[in-house]
Amino acid sequence: MRYVYPAVLTPAQEGGFLVAFPDVPEAITDGDTREEALLEAADALDCAMGFYVEAREPIPTPSAIAPGQEAVALPALTAAKLALYSAMREQGVSNVALAERLGVTETVVRRLVHPDHQSKIERVERALAQLGKHLVVEAA
Repeated sequence: MRYVYPAVLTPAQEGGFLVAFPDVPEAITDGDTREEALLEAADALDCAMGFYVEAREPIPTPSAIAPGQEAVALPALTAAKLALYSAMREQGVSNVALAERLGVTETVVRRLVHPDHQSKIERVERALAQLGKHLVVEAA
């Protein structure tokens, strides 16, 4: 899946812009300028994805970018972690089961799927490979 979400920027009455995501209602932010609002939007989206992982909920599928909306991509490492998390959910693989396959502890796997934890992308790729998946990065 491509982790690029549509964002709606609305001019705020007091100045600046409010940012909301139709597919991720938990991600709301603002900025003094359009550019700042879009930078903050990526952070808000990244943070909101952690809520889904913590709640063990599916990651929202991004809808198509409509006219007047902005495309906001998640950071590459976050996208990789969410791909791993989603693959584990789809295949019914628990943290413990994946940890056994990788020869690591369950804590390591928990950190591999959570956006708030720093991980080496190579470790996420290795875990994806254990699930028959691979990571593709594209530049837009």
